[in-house]
Amino acid sequence: MHITHWIPVAGAELAVDLRVHSDGRAPLVFLHAGVTDSRMWAGAMGAAAGHRSVLCMDRRGFGQTRIDAARPHAWTEDLRAVLDVLRLPQVELVGCSMGGRIAIDFALAWPERVAGLTLVAPSVTGVPVPVLDPASAELGEAIEAVRAAGRFDEVNRLQARLWLDGPGQPEGRVGGAARALFLAMNEIALRSPSAGEALSSPDAWPRLETLAAPVRLVCGDLDLPHLVDRCRQMAARMPGALHWTLPGVAHLPPLEAPEAFNRLLQKAGLL
Repeated sequence: MHITHWIPVAGAELAVDLRVHSDGRAPLVFLHAGVTDSRMWAGAMGAAAGHRSVLCMDRRGFGQTRIDAARPHAWTEDLRAVLDVLRLPQVELVGCSMGGRIAIDFALAWPERVAGLTLVAPSVTGVPVPVLDPASAELGEAIEAVRAAGRFDEVNRLQARLWLDGPGQPEGRVGGAARALFLAMNEIALRSPSAGEALSSPDAWPRLETLAAPVRLVCGDLDLPHLVDRCRQMAARMPGALHWTLPGVAHLPPLEAPEAFNRLLQKAGLL
C-alpha cells in the first residue's frame, strides 16, 4: 500500500511517502542529501518496497514540502514528529550526505528508536573543518562566487559538477535522467523560500563510538577525497561497522548507480 502523507510541523507541512509491507521488520527510512530531495531514493524505494515497509520524506525547503512560515526548527525533531504521527516506534535509517548527519544525530538522541544505520558519504555534526583537495576547493570557490551574484542556474550547474560528476571529473560524466533529476531537485532547494534557522544538534563526531545500532558505511571512490577518507575513519572508529566503496561513483550513489547501491542494500540484509 502506497500512501502520501502531509505531516504538519511548526511552520511547514512535510511531504512523506510511506509504502507499507507487513513483514515484521522495522521500516526503512530514507533521508536525502542537501542538494536533492526524496526522489533521489526512487530506485531504492522501489527495490525495498516489495520486501518491507519503506518511507522517505522531503525536509523543509526541499521537494514537495510546503513552507508556511520561517521558523527555527531541528531536522531530528521533524523526523521524530513524522515517526510519531505514523506510529513507528523503531526504524532503520538510511541517510546520504546531510541525511546521514540527521540519521547519526537522531540515533544518538533516541537510540531505542533506531534498529540500524546505513550512511552514504555522511556529513557529521562537529566534524573538524576539512582541508579540501584543489579540484574541490576550486569548484567550491566558484559556487560561492556565483551564489553571491544571485546566479542560481550557474550554482546548480556547478553543484552538479561537484556532487554528481565528482571533483576532477569531466563535466557531464553523469548524464541522462540522473542529471536531469539532480538539476530539478536542486533547483527547488536553491529557490525555496527560507524555512527559518536550522538548529544544530550536539556534536556527534566525538561520540561516534557510542552509536548502539549496527552501522554500514558507503561511499563512491570519485567523491570528494576528504569524504572518502572520512568514511574510512568512521569505519575504523566503530567496531563492527561494515564499509563499502563503490568504484566509479561520486557523492550520490543511490541516484547515479541505483542498481549497484541496491545490491549493497541486499548484501547488508536490508531488502
